[in-house]
Amino acid sequence: MTKKLTEQEQHILLEIARQALETKIRGQSLPNVDLEALPPSLREPGASFVTLKKKGKLRGCIGTLEASQPLAHDVQARAVAAALHDYRFPNLTPGELSEIKVEVSRLTPPQPLEYETPEELLQKLRPGVDGVVIEDGIRRATFLPQVWEQLPEPEQFLSRLCHKMGASMDAWREKGLSVSVYRVEKFRE
Repeated sequence: MTKKLTEQEQHILLEIARQALETKIRGQSLPNVDLEALPPSLREPGASFVTLKKKGKLRGCIGTLEASQPLAHDVQARAVAAALHDYRFPNLTPGELSEIKVEVSRLTPPQPLEYETPEELLQKLRPGVDGVVIEDGIRRATFLPQVWEQLPEPEQFLSRLCHKMGASMDAWREKGLSVSVYRVEKFRE
């Protein structure tokens, strides 16, 4: 992420996400995103998460850590995935669309966080700033920086992230997990 998106660019991405939801939930084809008509920053490869909330509560959240396609296409794909492929929730229905608020998080590339001890890991984390990725072999999990709002204590944050990965909640204390951090630029409807 070289520079922050303008308000207009953020609005375009939220509109792309909303249109994707409206069409796919109603069983229609996704609208074509004309990259040539978009600002350069939305045509560049980008990684995003799209979070859906209903009455302030999480209703779906899917994203990627790797920038593998233009940001506009990534946001469109993540919006559909958050509505239809988040295993924690049933598929979004047309009747829910008016109650859904969309939030887009644009990610910086994850950077390895070097540490020697669990205590050093706790000291290096920046609550409210860092998104965190942990890896143990083929297992991997992440929490966006927004999750610090619900889990403000680093110990609890890491324990829940280990649980999300399918490991012991103490895995971050017991073994040297691979840890990376990233930041996000978030905006919502």
